[in-house]
Amino acid sequence: MDGNGRWAERQGEHRVMGHANGVRSVREALTGATEIGVKYLTLYAFSTENWNRPKAEVEALMDLLVRTVVGELEELNANGVRLHAIGDIASLPDSCRNTLQDAIAATAKNDRITITLALSYSSRWELVRMTREIATKVRAGELTPEQITEETLEQHLSTIGMPDPELLIRTSGEQRLSNFLLWQIAYAELWFTPVLWPDFRKEHLYQAVLDYQNRERRFGLVSEQVTPR
Repeated sequence: MDGNGRWAERQGEHRVMGHANGVRSVREALTGATEIGVKYLTLYAFSTENWNRPKAEVEALMDLLVRTVVGELEELNANGVRLHAIGDIASLPDSCRNTLQDAIAATAKNDRITITLALSYSSRWELVRMTREIATKVRAGELTPEQITEETLEQHLSTIGMPDPELLIRTSGEQRLSNFLLWQIAYAELWFTPVLWPDFRKEHLYQAVLDYQNRERRFGLVSEQVTPR
């Protein structure tokens, strides 16, 4: 969800104002995804690198997260939305972490759509953590190197139990992955838009999905194997 800061600066406002306006876009994306039957929506909300931003901006973002989660909880339950989170959640401020965990517990039984917030997340952080966990099991004799497979790695990722993303959308015109779900998006379709995140609406989501539906996904095969003639 990129472009909040630039959006605010174009309005002559502080960067935090862009993050606040980006909440509407989260609602739009979630509503749109729910309406068309998407079962999993993952939002890259705060990366491990974002901790290096100015302290005032980070604190404002954490406060915004808490207020948003509390404010949206009733609506999430009313619409069957299950809240989930991935990342180094332990590094979040206590109030933020506790509020998030309470909301996750309160929506745990919802099954219409799962919205996952990637918070204090980066793929490199995830892969290092995964490697350490597997290495610990090998050292303890619970696993041999020969037993390590792709499935072994996937069982130690933050996204365990979730399907790999089929479509990745990045806003604001930037065309890079920025350390997001690098293992999981091996075969995801990528869609880039110049629209800044606070201006993102359901119509943009639909446009991305329509583009995705018109692509041929071969997974290493040739066209004739995917669509026999």
